[in-house]
Amino acid sequence: MKLYFRCHDYKYATEQMLLTLFPDQRPEYPEAPPAEGEDHLVLTLSLGKKWATAAAALTWRGTACRKVRRCPLPPEEDGVARDRAFQQILKLAFYDAATALLGYEPPWGALTGVRPVKIPTKAMAAGAAPAQAEKALRDTYHVSPLRRALAMDCARASLAAKASLRPREVSLYVGIPFCPTRCAYCSFVSADVGKSLKLVEPFLDALSREIQAAGRVLEAAGLAVRTVYFGGGTPTTLTAPQLDRLMGELAQHMDLSGCTEYTVEAGRPDTITREKLAVLARRGCTRVSVNPQSMSDKVLSAMGRAHRGADILTAYALVRESGIGCVNMDLIAGLPADSTEGFRASLDQVLALGPENITVHTLALKKGSRLMEEGGCIPSGEEVASMLDYAWSALRQAGQVPYYLYRQKYMSGSFENVGWCRPGTESLYNICMMEELHTILALGGGGMTKLVDSAAGRIARIPNPKYPKQYLERIDSLCAGKEQVVRFYRPDKEE
Repeated sequence: MKLYFRCHDYKYATEQMLLTLFPDQRPEYPEAPPAEGEDHLVLTLSLGKKWATAAAALTWRGTACRKVRRCPLPPEEDGVARDRAFQQILKLAFYDAATALLGYEPPWGALTGVRPVKIPTKAMAAGAAPAQAEKALRDTYHVSPLRRALAMDCARASLAAKASLRPREVSLYVGIPFCPTRCAYCSFVSADVGKSLKLVEPFLDALSREIQAAGRVLEAAGLAVRTVYFGGGTPTTLTAPQLDRLMGELAQHMDLSGCTEYTVEAGRPDTITREKLAVLARRGCTRVSVNPQSMSDKVLSAMGRAHRGADILTAYALVRESGIGCVNMDLIAGLPADSTEGFRASLDQVLALGPENITVHTLALKKGSRLMEEGGCIPSGEEVASMLDYAWSALRQAGQVPYYLYRQKYMSGSFENVGWCRPGTESLYNICMMEELHTILALGGGGMTKLVDSAAGRIARIPNPKYPKQYLERIDSLCAGKEQVVRFYRPDKEE
């Protein structure tokens, strides 16, 4: 869609709303004016003495609509407040014009961020009653009743998680960027482990160095590890001896005595063995993910997975035999070759197994994925909506409650990913990571360290390289860069 700005240049905010309202459109910024009746948006910002006014003039499929939003003008010296206010009214004016022409509203209304739960959480933390916190979602952002209920449940879980945290606790993420094969929707790993096997041992050697460096800075900064999360990739792509070595080095170089949750993504059932699970259990793992994504053999084949539904049942049984107490299982709504009936059957089979946690993702088309590059037949937004409606009903009937959620770009139907759990089995790491409640220190491939100072509202982000080769090339600087943790928590240590 052609976009024209008048008296502002808030491109990112406008593009976010464009993606929400018109997911098949991409922004264009032409110099020439639009042709008569051509799809386009003219977004204008006007500043008066007391008010800021946003006007959206939208033409879509030959029909035009103009909507206006305004807000009190923030003080000129408060640049952050002005930016937030201006972006909000510009987005809402665009939203009003678009929904008037489209004739419907997206499930998350005018919300465009990945963390919608932060809105009610912030309000309730400041003393608002739940009804007041929900009112902003309803009246300001036009969020649908079902999504408001999801957000409010997750906000309550976030507040409970925050209350359980002690000062100077952090979480630890360990990224293992290897998988047995690459799924059609995945943009993460550069190659499957069969092609990059020669990098696994050098990667573990480098990761050992980073673990030691992280252990030193945690001690110097006076920080304690509350949760550990092994992600990827698929961590159980590693052999049992490799997992034993890695988890042993973690325990050797870090104080894990205060760790209350230790998750390992076993993920792919074709990587799960009794021997590996014995290592996980012995090394203190308390939570394992077994992620079918679908129980349909046809859908698994379309995804590029080598295993079948029966293998998931076998892997799940092995995890239960290992004695690890909490199991998470992931499903994805909107996968290629799936249908509403097929998704329902997958969810019913997973529910019958009785895992403590079930995470329901919505397919997101990621740049660099085979699905994005080659295309494919995927369910429509209406079909995905039907899948999710069934999931929310079936999960609640099974006694599961939502405890964290997030959104991504290019999601089918502009929906969300939601973590569900039996009450009392919430993953603290997932809540802390998504709601940015405390520091997440990332090691290995593809992680993002987030240094969080909640009192000051300050977050510093430090990315780790995504691919094994890049990680190996930068290991010296990564280890040296861990000193940023000490400087963040102890500025007195800066030279």
